[in-house]
Amino acid sequence: MLDFEQYIDIFIDESKEHLQNLNERLMDYEANTENLETVNEIFRIAHTLKGMSATMGFETIATLTHKMENILDGIRSHKLQTTSEMVDILFEGLDILEEEVKSVETTGSEKKTDITNIMSRLDDIEHQRGSSSVKPTTATVEETGGDGRDLEISEEDKETIISVAEQMAENGMKVFKLWVKLEDNCMLKAARSFLVFKSLESKGEVVYSHPSADDIEDEKFEDSFTVLYATDLPTEEIETMIMEVSEIEKVEISEFDISKETISEDKGSEPIMTEDDKQIQAETATKTQPSEAKTAPRAAAKEKQADADSGAKKNKAGKTVRVDIDRLDNLMNLVSELIIVKTRLEDDAISSNPQNMNDAVEYLERITTSLHDAVTKVRMVPVERVFNRFPRMVRDLSKDLNKEIDLVMMGEETEVDRTVIDEIGDPLIHLLRNSIDHGVELPEVRLEKGKKEKGKVNLNAYPDGNTVVIEVSDDGAGINVEKVKQKAIDKGLITIEQAREMDSSKAAELIFAPGFSTADKVSDVSGRGVGLDVVLTKIEALGGNVEIETEKDKGSRFIIRLPLTLAIIQALLVIVGNEKYAIPLNNIKEITDINTKEIRLIEQKEVILYRDNPLNLLRLSEVMDCEEQNRIEGEATVVIVKKGDKELGLIIDSLIGQQEIVIKSLGKYLNFVKEIAGATILGNGGVALIIDTNSLF
Repeated sequence: MLDFEQYIDIFIDESKEHLQNLNERLMDYEANTENLETVNEIFRIAHTLKGMSATMGFETIATLTHKMENILDGIRSHKLQTTSEMVDILFEGLDILEEEVKSVETTGSEKKTDITNIMSRLDDIEHQRGSSSVKPTTATVEETGGDGRDLEISEEDKETIISVAEQMAENGMKVFKLWVKLEDNCMLKAARSFLVFKSLESKGEVVYSHPSADDIEDEKFEDSFTVLYATDLPTEEIETMIMEVSEIEKVEISEFDISKETISEDKGSEPIMTEDDKQIQAETATKTQPSEAKTAPRAAAKEKQADADSGAKKNKAGKTVRVDIDRLDNLMNLVSELIIVKTRLEDDAISSNPQNMNDAVEYLERITTSLHDAVTKVRMVPVERVFNRFPRMVRDLSKDLNKEIDLVMMGEETEVDRTVIDEIGDPLIHLLRNSIDHGVELPEVRLEKGKKEKGKVNLNAYPDGNTVVIEVSDDGAGINVEKVKQKAIDKGLITIEQAREMDSSKAAELIFAPGFSTADKVSDVSGRGVGLDVVLTKIEALGGNVEIETEKDKGSRFIIRLPLTLAIIQALLVIVGNEKYAIPLNNIKEITDINTKEIRLIEQKEVILYRDNPLNLLRLSEVMDCEEQNRIEGEATVVIVKKGDKELGLIIDSLIGQQEIVIKSLGKYLNFVKEIAGATILGNGGVALIIDTNSLF
């Protein structure tokens, strides 16, 4: 029947989008409970999600969404009164749905969370209006007054069906004829049919179908199909089981009587079982008890395949990017031009003329540069995808901490590389939690300070040259620099002398130290010393940096700078010993020559006075464990790299020049080498390692 794997990635992507929309719309409704149009929109999204999950066979998601849908229906029909408790429970339901979808993404199956408690509470709310939701209308044989729809059974299949029916009867099972009618507006007929078959096979055996299984899978049928079904279930349970599938209009059930069926010479309708399946099933039916006879060989094979697919799917998260069609058109045009250049270069008349050859190469260079820009833009996605999850988080956190928080987001349309989007979410969560918990004061404290009762947290993104800047700021108490210094002294991170000489900016950066926390007590939000060190580590791994600005009783600002893309970068190629290395250009401040005779040792570290300021030096040959080349005595080339407001001079042997490089990962076996950010393949086929300058400070 339906190929589950071909739809799972679409289901995951769309479910995430629907859940995000549900969170946003539900927050809008919480802010304005008079707006019933918002409720209607929430209802439509929930209905879509329920249908999708039911189609894919995810019962927990479908069941919970259906119950939440009933509550929303009660609100929009004015049968239920909106309360804060009701909204909280709906949010709680969304959290469970998100966990289930996340489980589907990573393992290929539901987490199967116990939803008994929340279903009971939702049921209590629903029954405030005195009646439960209306059940789908079903029609049985008695109600329709008919005995089902005629089957066209070929003479060849008749004997097999009679034989199977007799074997089932010996095991206490009956063969029913089921006629299933889909709704007229059903969009995924094959998918709904697959769910019906899947449900039936879990409690019995599908003996025969018309149209054939292949035709149903290919949607080569109108809006109904007929099956012969062997089971020991009563007709009421069979009907209930089928009607639980979305977009089923009705089902007619009758006991199968071969004498009443049409015998057709048409061989187009094939039984679901192969000849081998029939033989195995006939043998199995005579040897097993009724409960064991329910599982057909075909169903068992499907189950094994599903398990195998699930194992292969485990820990594989789908990564997709939605791309504007204009960008794809531009990409296609550039590829077309690339093919034209290739044809020109293959022309003997071009290759034999140096001037024509130079023109063609220059043309090729322009196209590859444009192609690079186009591919980079295709990978770019707005930071809105990350920002959208934060209003809900801030809402929950402010309730937990009894604080009133106004989250202001700006620059959501700013675009960054998809890889950055995937990684930046957690650091921003930590920074926002830090601002709300440590930064923004309690309402009564704010009033005493002459501030507004409601605290303000800003999240702003904007492009700045080849980087993207994301700022998290608040109007809270600011960082208590003296308290930070004292905590750092207590933990042995700095000495008392160092604390005295440290300015407020340097002291504020101490909060990024591993295990550092200024919280006086451990809570669910903070105090365990886990958070801001993760922020720094993650952002530096992305090739970015973090700066802090703080002022007492005015607030704090965390400024994150990230590279636009992590795939292709501008780098400076240098030589150290006999090896070539690449240093990312956005980390370089300047390149200079120094007199080695002016180098001084301070605390066993090489330092030189450069432009009236001390500059720490580091010999790259020592870091990379390679021999320095013989150079002219007294001279050395230094590449000055920066990390925030810190500077470091890297002593190298010689320069090659600036070059655009493609970053290649070193793989999981070399992740522990902190000084190396990756590698690139040079034009001559050689490999140059890329220096992670942030790790050298």
